Amino acid sequence: MFLSVFDVFKIGVGPSSSHTMGPMSAAVRFLDEIAGTGWVRPTGAHVAAIKASLHGSLAFTGIGHGTGRAVVLGLTGQLPDQVDPDLMDSIIAEVERTRRISPPGHPEYEFDPRVDLVFDKKQPLPGHANGMTFTAHDRDGAMLLKRIYYSIGGGFVVTDTELEALKSAQPAKSDKPVPYPFAHAKEMLEMAARSGLSIAQMKRANEEAHMSPEELDAGLDRIWDAMSGCIDRGLSGEGIMPGGLKVRRRARVLHDKLEEEWRLNRRNPLLANDWLSVYAMAVNEENASGGRVVTAPTNGAAGVIPATIRYMLRFHDGADTESVRDYLLTAAAIGGIIKHNASISGAEVGCQGEVGSAAAMSAAGLAAVMGGTPAQIENAAEIALEHHLGMTCDPVGGLVQVPCIERNALGAVKAVTAASLAMKGDGTHFVPLDACIETMRQTGLDMNERYKETSTGGLAVNVVEC
Repeated sequence: MFLSVFDVFKIGVGPSSSHTMGPMSAAVRFLDEIAGTGWVRPTGAHVAAIKASLHGSLAFTGIGHGTGRAVVLGLTGQLPDQVDPDLMDSIIAEVERTRRISPPGHPEYEFDPRVDLVFDKKQPLPGHANGMTFTAHDRDGAMLLKRIYYSIGGGFVVTDTELEALKSAQPAKSDKPVPYPFAHAKEMLEMAARSGLSIAQMKRANEEAHMSPEELDAGLDRIWDAMSGCIDRGLSGEGIMPGGLKVRRRARVLHDKLEEEWRLNRRNPLLANDWLSVYAMAVNEENASGGRVVTAPTNGAAGVIPATIRYMLRFHDGADTESVRDYLLTAAAIGGIIKHNASISGAEVGCQGEVGSAAAMSAAGLAAVMGGTPAQIENAAEIALEHHLGMTCDPVGGLVQVPCIERNALGAVKAVTAASLAMKGDGTHFVPLDACIETMRQTGLDMNERYKETSTGGLAVNVVEC
């Protein structure tokens, strides 16, 4: 099992990796399908129009998550890691005005978002809660091509056929062989014991089986630069976040107060929690505003890991660029195990799979930088994940704002606490990380659909109507 650090951490735009980045990527993928040779085109037929429909959680919370906007952007050829957030509104306005799309390398297609993009709340698709359908039609309206895609969390997109392969009892062999192919935490610890390597070193060896050390380090630095930049933008932003809830940004005001306390050297017993919280909130306020963000492992949980890294660099003696790289590699190793054996999708298992996974990854990365053994690192990840079990995903208004922004702050606090607890022990503990991950998976299966990113239960319906 190999999931690259660059699959776990993907640079994109907010507010959601599964509901924004995934649909945008799916739309681009459909354009590639149209231009490709993998389908039988009737003689003389040409694609003249495109239609799309969103299902399940994408339909229920798609307005708040900007899913429709993402589909429009994707059908104009925009990718999450390349689109300019400052130009998105004008691109969408042009499509709405002309009722046409002109993606690069394609002829012009008819596409009126008001009628050709349907939020279908009645017909969920069978494979996953985040389903979408794209169809291509000729000038007479006859359907030439249909594709179903699922956004399975963290910006990952698969077709219905690929999803079935992922769910099969005999998954296909990886086309990326690696020296340490651990699929479970137990295997990871066994390989570390046999090799004498740290988790970060094993993950580095796996990555370098497919790229040079220089490419890997440059990529890791690019991820942290994007995360750090997101914190900085979030700390400078002001005003009301979009979406209609009229939630005001708070990170800048809180940061200014903390800086004043810092300059006055005032005693503050909650100092660590305060800095963690303000960094995490800065990221998620920026995400909620549709800015540039990194999946960590999702957009909804994007603040936990950057907050703990910034905290580490500010308060942990000796933390440097190499520390950040080891942190990211270790966190990605844990994130890959969680995704492989459970889920990082709020629409699939609730927020335990998003902020819970982010906290586990963050605790592991921090423990690694603090000199933890593989056993202590695994223990840190387990503590953090265990105390997110059962957490629902019930965003008010379908927006990644309430309770998501503050939840990232608390996730970062839990991550640091988990790392500290683990470092006080020798790695021996009662509940293995693998058992905790399996519990999260089972809990997600048992969880009522109202609490899995549909905004039909929980806080989403029990707060004062806006």
